[in-house]
Amino acid sequence: MRILIVTDAWFPQINGVVRTLDTVRSELTAQGHVIEVIAPDRFRTIPTPTYPEIPLALLPARKMRRLIDAFAPEAIHIATEGPLGWAARRYCRKRRLPFTTSFHTKFPEYIHARWRIPIRWGYALMRRFHVPSKGVMVATPSLAATLRQYKFRNLKRWTRGVDTALFRPRPKLHLNGKRPVFLFTGRVAVEKNIEAFLKLDLPGQKVVIGDGPLLAELKSRYPDAIYTGYKRGEDLAAHMASADVFVFPSLTDTFGLVLLEALASGVPVAAFPVTGPIDVAADPRLGCLDWDLAKAARAALEKRPEDCRAYAESYSWRACAEIFLSNLYPFAAAKSAGAFAPALMPE
Repeated sequence: MRILIVTDAWFPQINGVVRTLDTVRSELTAQGHVIEVIAPDRFRTIPTPTYPEIPLALLPARKMRRLIDAFAPEAIHIATEGPLGWAARRYCRKRRLPFTTSFHTKFPEYIHARWRIPIRWGYALMRRFHVPSKGVMVATPSLAATLRQYKFRNLKRWTRGVDTALFRPRPKLHLNGKRPVFLFTGRVAVEKNIEAFLKLDLPGQKVVIGDGPLLAELKSRYPDAIYTGYKRGEDLAAHMASADVFVFPSLTDTFGLVLLEALASGVPVAAFPVTGPIDVAADPRLGCLDWDLAKAARAALEKRPEDCRAYAESYSWRACAEIFLSNLYPFAAAKSAGAFAPALMPE
Protein backbone atom coordinates (compact mmCIF):
# COMPACT_ATOMS: atom_id res chain seq x y z
CA MET A 1 0.00 0.00 0.00
CA ARG A 2 1.13 3.55 -0.71
CA ILE A 3 0.98 5.33 2.64
CA LEU A 4 1.51 9.04 3.17
CA ILE A 5 2.56 10.36 6.58
CA VAL A 6 2.38 14.12 7.14
CA THR A 7 4.26 15.41 10.16
CA ASP A 8 5.50 18.74 11.51
CA ALA A 9 7.96 16.82 13.73
CA TRP A 10 10.86 15.33 11.80
CA PHE A 11 14.64 15.23 11.59
CA PRO A 12 16.84 16.93 12.72
CA GLN A 13 14.49 17.07 15.73
CA ILE A 14 15.17 14.33 18.26
CA ASN A 15 12.10 13.25 20.19
CA GLY A 16 9.73 10.36 20.69
CA VAL A 17 7.41 11.39 17.86
CA VAL A 18 10.23 11.44 15.31
CA ARG A 19 11.68 8.14 16.52
CA THR A 20 8.27 6.49 16.42
CA LEU A 21 7.38 7.67 12.91
CA ASP A 22 10.81 6.88 11.49
CA THR A 23 10.88 3.39 12.98
CA VAL A 24 7.34 2.60 11.84
CA ARG A 25 8.30 3.81 8.35
CA SER A 26 11.27 1.44 8.32
CA GLU A 27 9.22 -1.50 9.58
CA LEU A 28 6.46 -0.99 6.99
CA THR A 29 8.97 -0.46 4.18
CA ALA A 30 10.55 -3.78 5.08
CA GLN A 31 7.10 -5.37 4.69
CA GLY A 32 6.82 -4.04 1.13
CA HIS A 33 4.72 -0.92 1.68
CA VAL A 34 5.68 2.36 0.02
CA ILE A 35 5.90 5.13 2.61
CA GLU A 36 6.23 8.84 1.84
CA VAL A 37 6.85 11.38 4.60
CA ILE A 38 5.98 15.04 4.07
CA ALA A 39 7.81 17.06 6.72
CA PRO A 40 9.16 20.61 7.23
CA ASP A 41 12.40 19.85 5.38
CA ARG A 42 10.50 20.27 2.09
CA PHE A 43 9.22 23.76 2.85
CA ARG A 44 10.33 27.24 3.70
CA THR A 45 10.24 27.44 7.47
CA ILE A 46 10.38 29.87 10.35
CA PRO A 47 11.53 29.06 13.91
CA THR A 48 8.88 28.30 16.48
CA PRO A 49 8.53 31.24 18.89
CA THR A 50 10.47 30.52 22.11
CA TYR A 51 11.56 27.17 20.61
CA PRO A 52 13.78 28.07 17.62
CA GLU A 53 15.13 24.56 17.04
CA ILE A 54 11.68 23.47 15.84
CA PRO A 55 10.89 24.74 12.31
CA LEU A 56 7.36 25.62 11.23
CA ALA A 57 6.42 25.36 7.55
CA LEU A 58 5.48 28.71 6.06
CA LEU A 59 2.31 28.81 3.90
CA PRO A 60 2.50 25.14 2.94
CA ALA A 61 -0.93 24.60 1.31
CA ARG A 62 0.00 24.92 -2.39
CA LYS A 63 3.12 22.79 -2.19
CA MET A 64 1.28 20.28 0.01
CA ARG A 65 -1.27 19.78 -2.79
CA ARG A 66 1.48 19.18 -5.33
CA LEU A 67 3.33 16.72 -3.14
CA ILE A 68 0.26 14.67 -2.30
CA ASP A 69 -0.93 14.59 -5.91
CA ALA A 70 2.54 13.51 -7.08
CA PHE A 71 2.73 10.63 -4.59
CA ALA A 72 -0.86 9.44 -5.20
CA PRO A 73 -1.32 7.75 -1.81
CA GLU A 74 -3.80 5.02 -0.95
CA ALA A 75 -3.98 6.06 2.71
CA ILE A 76 -3.08 9.28 4.52
CA HIS A 77 -2.03 9.66 8.13
CA ILE A 78 -1.65 13.15 9.65
CA ALA A 79 0.64 12.84 12.64
CA THR A 80 0.72 16.38 14.06
CA GLU A 81 -1.48 19.43 14.47
CA GLY A 82 1.02 21.98 13.09
CA PRO A 83 0.95 23.94 9.80
CA LEU A 84 1.60 20.83 7.70
CA GLY A 85 -1.05 18.88 9.57
CA TRP A 86 -3.66 21.58 8.98
CA ALA A 87 -2.70 21.87 5.30
CA ALA A 88 -3.01 18.11 4.76
CA ARG A 89 -6.30 18.06 6.68
CA ARG A 90 -7.66 20.79 4.41
CA TYR A 91 -6.55 18.87 1.31
CA CYS A 92 -8.33 15.71 2.47
CA ARG A 93 -11.49 17.52 3.50
CA LYS A 94 -11.83 19.29 0.18
CA ARG A 95 -11.43 16.04 -1.74
CA ARG A 96 -13.47 13.90 0.62
CA LEU A 97 -10.49 11.67 1.25
CA PRO A 98 -10.51 9.73 4.52
CA PHE A 99 -7.51 10.14 6.80
CA THR A 100 -6.32 9.16 10.24
CA THR A 101 -4.55 11.28 12.84
CA SER A 102 -2.58 10.71 16.02
CA PHE A 103 -2.43 12.57 19.31
CA HIS A 104 1.22 12.60 20.38
CA THR A 105 1.59 15.74 22.45
CA LYS A 106 -0.46 17.52 25.09
CA PHE A 107 -0.12 20.90 23.41
CA PRO A 108 -2.90 22.45 25.54
CA GLU A 109 -0.83 21.79 28.68
CA TYR A 110 2.37 22.98 26.98
CA ILE A 111 0.73 26.22 25.88
CA HIS A 112 -0.76 26.71 29.33
CA ALA A 113 2.68 26.23 30.91
CA ARG A 114 4.23 28.82 28.62
CA TRP A 115 1.51 31.45 28.17
CA ARG A 116 -1.22 30.52 30.71
CA ILE A 117 -3.85 30.05 27.99
CA PRO A 118 -6.71 27.97 29.47
CA ILE A 119 -6.26 24.27 28.84
CA ARG A 120 -9.86 23.79 27.73
CA TRP A 121 -9.32 26.30 24.89
CA GLY A 122 -6.39 24.27 23.65
CA TYR A 123 -8.38 21.04 23.73
CA ALA A 124 -11.24 22.70 21.87
CA LEU A 125 -8.84 23.56 19.04
CA MET A 126 -7.29 20.09 19.08
CA ARG A 127 -10.75 18.50 19.02
CA ARG A 128 -11.66 20.57 15.96
CA PHE A 129 -8.53 19.35 14.21
CA HIS A 130 -9.24 15.67 14.93
CA VAL A 131 -13.04 15.57 14.50
CA PRO A 132 -12.96 14.56 10.78
CA SER A 133 -10.38 11.81 11.41
CA LYS A 134 -11.45 8.22 10.74
CA GLY A 135 -9.30 7.21 13.70
CA VAL A 136 -7.35 9.21 16.29
CA MET A 137 -4.42 7.02 17.35
CA VAL A 138 -3.39 7.33 21.01
CA ALA A 139 -0.60 5.54 22.85
CA THR A 140 -2.17 4.77 26.23
CA PRO A 141 -5.53 4.07 27.90
CA SER A 142 -5.11 7.00 30.29
CA LEU A 143 -4.58 9.41 27.39
CA ALA A 144 -7.69 8.03 25.71
CA ALA A 145 -9.64 8.63 28.92
CA THR A 146 -8.43 12.23 29.06
CA LEU A 147 -9.41 12.86 25.45
CA ARG A 148 -12.85 11.37 25.99
CA GLN A 149 -13.39 13.89 28.76
CA TYR A 150 -12.81 16.58 26.14
CA LYS A 151 -15.32 14.95 23.73
CA PHE A 152 -12.82 13.34 21.34
CA ARG A 153 -14.16 10.38 19.39
CA ASN A 154 -12.92 7.60 17.07
CA LEU A 155 -9.99 6.86 19.39
CA LYS A 156 -7.77 3.92 18.43
CA ARG A 157 -4.96 2.37 20.49
CA TRP A 158 -1.46 2.59 19.02
CA THR A 159 1.24 1.41 21.39
CA ARG A 160 4.99 1.99 21.08
CA GLY A 161 8.11 -0.13 20.83
CA VAL A 162 11.74 -0.03 21.85
CA ASP A 163 14.97 -1.07 20.15
CA THR A 164 16.10 -3.74 22.59
CA ALA A 165 19.28 -4.39 20.59
CA LEU A 166 20.44 -0.80 21.02
CA PHE A 167 19.03 -0.15 24.49
CA ARG A 168 20.33 -3.01 26.61
CA PRO A 169 22.11 -3.51 29.93
CA ARG A 170 25.81 -2.66 29.64
CA PRO A 171 28.74 -2.14 31.98
CA LYS A 172 28.43 1.22 33.69
CA LEU A 173 31.47 2.75 31.99
CA HIS A 174 30.02 6.23 31.45
CA LEU A 175 28.86 8.77 34.03
CA ASN A 176 31.67 7.74 36.35
CA GLY A 177 31.17 10.46 38.93
CA LYS A 178 29.51 9.99 42.27
CA ARG A 179 27.07 7.14 42.65
CA PRO A 180 24.17 6.65 42.46
CA VAL A 181 23.51 8.42 39.13
CA PHE A 182 20.00 9.83 38.57
CA LEU A 183 19.43 10.53 34.88
CA PHE A 184 16.99 12.54 32.79
CA THR A 185 17.07 12.62 29.00
CA GLY A 186 14.83 14.62 26.69
CA ARG A 187 14.09 18.14 25.51
CA VAL A 188 15.30 20.72 27.97
CA ALA A 189 12.14 22.80 27.95
CA VAL A 190 9.61 24.07 30.45
CA GLU A 191 6.98 21.44 29.60
CA LYS A 192 9.34 18.64 30.65
CA ASN A 193 9.32 19.93 34.25
CA ILE A 194 13.05 19.19 34.61
CA GLU A 195 13.44 21.59 37.51
CA ALA A 196 11.31 19.25 39.61
CA PHE A 197 14.11 16.71 39.15
CA LEU A 198 17.07 19.06 39.60
CA LYS A 199 15.85 20.50 42.89
CA LEU A 200 15.47 17.08 44.55
CA ASP A 201 17.62 16.29 47.56
CA LEU A 202 19.25 13.06 46.39
CA PRO A 203 22.58 11.34 47.02
CA GLY A 204 25.11 10.91 44.24
CA GLN A 205 24.86 12.79 40.93
CA LYS A 206 22.13 14.21 38.69
CA VAL A 207 22.67 14.09 34.91
CA VAL A 208 20.68 15.76 32.13
CA ILE A 209 21.07 14.53 28.55
CA GLY A 210 19.50 16.81 25.96
CA ASP A 211 19.26 20.38 24.78
CA GLY A 212 16.62 23.04 24.50
CA PRO A 213 15.59 26.59 25.33
CA LEU A 214 15.82 26.11 29.11
CA LEU A 215 19.34 24.67 29.18
CA ALA A 216 21.29 27.85 29.96
CA GLU A 217 18.91 28.83 32.76
CA LEU A 218 19.03 25.39 34.38
CA LYS A 219 22.83 25.29 34.17
CA SER A 220 22.95 28.60 35.98
CA ARG A 221 20.45 27.64 38.68
CA TYR A 222 21.65 24.06 39.24
CA PRO A 223 25.40 24.04 38.49
CA ASP A 224 26.06 20.83 40.43
CA ALA A 225 24.25 18.72 37.84
CA ILE A 226 26.01 17.35 34.73
CA TYR A 227 24.67 18.54 31.37
CA THR A 228 25.90 16.50 28.41
CA GLY A 229 23.91 17.99 25.52
CA TYR A 230 22.30 15.69 22.97
CA LYS A 231 23.42 12.09 22.67
CA ARG A 232 22.48 9.75 19.85
CA GLY A 233 22.63 6.08 18.97
CA GLU A 234 25.22 3.98 20.76
CA ASP A 235 26.48 6.96 22.74
CA LEU A 236 23.02 7.68 24.12
CA ALA A 237 22.35 4.01 24.87
CA ALA A 238 25.69 3.61 26.69
CA HIS A 239 24.98 6.67 28.83
CA MET A 240 21.44 5.47 29.55
CA ALA A 241 22.69 2.07 30.71
CA SER A 242 25.26 3.75 32.98
CA ALA A 243 22.57 5.38 35.13
CA ASP A 244 21.22 3.86 38.32
CA VAL A 245 17.74 5.43 38.11
CA PHE A 246 15.95 7.19 35.27
CA VAL A 247 13.92 10.12 36.62
CA PHE A 248 10.99 11.28 34.48
CA PRO A 249 9.51 14.48 35.93
CA SER A 250 7.17 15.34 33.04
CA LEU A 251 3.49 15.89 33.80
CA THR A 252 2.39 16.28 30.17
CA ASP A 253 3.93 13.51 28.05
CA THR A 254 1.45 11.16 26.40
CA PHE A 255 3.69 8.08 26.56
CA GLY A 256 7.34 8.69 27.37
CA LEU A 257 9.29 6.52 24.94
CA VAL A 258 12.42 7.18 27.01
CA LEU A 259 10.82 5.19 29.83
CA LEU A 260 10.92 2.08 27.68
CA GLU A 261 14.48 2.85 26.60
CA ALA A 262 15.57 3.13 30.22
CA LEU A 263 13.82 -0.09 31.20
CA ALA A 264 15.33 -1.92 28.22
CA SER A 265 18.71 -0.72 29.50
CA GLY A 266 18.02 -2.32 32.87
CA VAL A 267 17.50 1.06 34.55
CA PRO A 268 14.47 1.43 36.88
CA VAL A 269 12.35 4.56 36.65
CA ALA A 270 11.02 7.17 39.04
CA ALA A 271 8.14 9.37 37.94
CA PHE A 272 4.92 11.07 38.95
CA PRO A 273 1.76 8.91 38.68
CA VAL A 274 0.45 10.58 35.50
CA THR A 275 -0.36 9.64 31.89
CA GLY A 276 2.60 7.83 30.40
CA PRO A 277 4.26 6.48 33.54
CA ILE A 278 1.02 4.95 34.87
CA ASP A 279 0.59 3.14 31.55
CA VAL A 280 4.22 2.14 30.96
CA ALA A 281 5.80 1.70 34.37
CA ALA A 282 3.07 1.07 36.94
CA ASP A 283 4.41 -2.39 37.80
CA PRO A 284 6.23 -1.90 41.14
CA ARG A 285 9.08 -4.12 39.94
CA LEU A 286 10.05 -1.45 37.39
CA GLY A 287 10.59 1.49 39.72
CA CYS A 288 8.36 3.79 41.71
CA LEU A 289 5.62 6.29 40.88
CA ASP A 290 4.91 8.82 43.59
CA TRP A 291 3.97 12.48 43.92
CA ASP A 292 7.04 12.69 46.15
CA LEU A 293 9.59 12.36 43.35
CA ALA A 294 12.59 12.16 45.70
CA LYS A 295 10.94 9.25 47.51
CA ALA A 296 10.27 7.57 44.18
CA ALA A 297 13.88 8.02 43.06
CA ARG A 298 15.28 6.50 46.22
CA ALA A 299 12.84 3.60 46.10
CA ALA A 300 13.75 2.88 42.47
CA LEU A 301 17.34 2.19 43.54
CA GLU A 302 16.12 -1.06 45.09
CA LYS A 303 14.61 -2.49 41.90
CA ARG A 304 16.22 -5.30 39.90
CA PRO A 305 17.63 -4.44 36.44
CA GLU A 306 16.65 -7.87 35.09
CA ASP A 307 12.97 -7.20 35.85
CA CYS A 308 13.14 -3.92 33.95
CA ARG A 309 14.77 -5.57 30.95
CA ALA A 310 12.31 -8.46 30.85
CA TYR A 311 9.36 -6.06 30.82
CA ALA A 312 10.79 -3.92 27.99
CA GLU A 313 11.35 -6.98 25.81
CA SER A 314 7.57 -7.35 25.48
CA TYR A 315 7.40 -4.10 23.46
CA SER A 316 8.07 -4.69 19.76
CA TRP A 317 8.42 -2.07 17.03
CA ARG A 318 7.06 -4.63 14.58
CA ALA A 319 3.86 -4.91 16.60
CA CYS A 320 3.70 -1.10 16.81
CA ALA A 321 3.94 -0.85 13.01
CA GLU A 322 1.30 -3.52 12.46
CA ILE A 323 -1.14 -1.75 14.81
CA PHE A 324 -0.52 1.50 12.94
CA LEU A 325 -1.22 -0.25 9.64
CA SER A 326 -4.44 -1.81 10.94
CA ASN A 327 -5.64 1.61 12.15
CA LEU A 328 -5.27 3.26 8.75
CA TYR A 329 -8.34 3.93 6.60
CA PRO A 330 -7.40 3.25 2.95
CA PHE A 331 -9.29 5.10 0.23
CA ALA A 332 -10.51 1.78 -1.19
CA ALA A 333 -12.16 0.94 2.12
CA ALA A 334 -13.90 4.30 2.16
CA LYS A 335 -15.12 3.84 -1.41
CA SER A 336 -16.53 0.37 -0.73
CA ALA A 337 -18.28 1.76 2.35
CA GLY A 338 -19.85 4.55 0.32
CA ALA A 339 -17.84 7.24 2.11
CA PHE A 340 -15.82 8.35 -0.91
CA ALA A 341 -16.81 10.96 -3.49
CA PRO A 342 -14.57 12.97 -5.82
CA ALA A 343 -16.50 16.20 -5.36
CA LEU A 344 -14.95 18.94 -3.32
CA MET A 345 -16.24 19.66 0.18
CA PRO A 346 -15.86 23.07 1.85
CA GLU A 347 -13.75 23.37 4.98
